[in-house]
Amino acid sequence: MARDPRFVAVHRGGLLDLTRHRLLAGWAAVCAEHVLPLFAQSTPEDDRPRRAIAAAGAWSRGEISVGAAREAALQAHAAAREAPDAAASAAARAAGHAVATAHMADHALGPVYYAVKAVKAAAAPGDAEAAGAAEHQWQRAHLPAPIRELVESALAEGTVLGKWRP
Repeated sequence: MARDPRFVAVHRGGLLDLTRHRLLAGWAAVCAEHVLPLFAQSTPEDDRPRRAIAAAGAWSRGEISVGAAREAALQAHAAAREAPDAAASAAARAAGHAVATAHMADHALGPVYYAVKAVKAAAAPGDAEAAGAAEHQWQRAHLPAPIRELVESALAEGTVLGKWRP
C-alpha cells in the first residue's frame, strides 16, 4: 500500500505540517495510554511501554528528538514481543506506534488498531466485538478537532490501515 501523502511531513514532500503531526502524536499517546493497564497488570515491572507513551507526549511538545522517540518505539515493541498474553502485547504495540508517530505520522493510527485489539483480547468471551467498538468510539471522541477529518477520512478510505474495522 502506498503511503498516504496527507501523513507525510512537509519537509519530506508531503502535506502534513508540524502542528498537525505533533497533534497526531499526542492523540496517539492518549489512545495508547488508555489501554496501558492491560500491559501493566500482567507485567507491572516493565515500564518500556509507559516510557514510550511519555516519549510520544514529549515529542508532541517538542521536548525530545525524533531519534529519541524512535529508540523508545523499539523498546516498546521489544516489550510487546516479550509480553505474556495477547492483550498485553497489543497494548505495548499501541505504545510503540504512538511514539513512532514522531518518525512517520501514519504510525498514529497504530494505536487505533492495537488498542482495539488489546481490549478485544482482554474481553470476556462473547464481549470482544462490543469492547472493540467501544474502544474505537472512545478514541474518536478524543480526537482533536484539527486532525479529526484527516484521521476519520484515512480510516474510512483505508489509506493507512487498509479496510480495517473495529
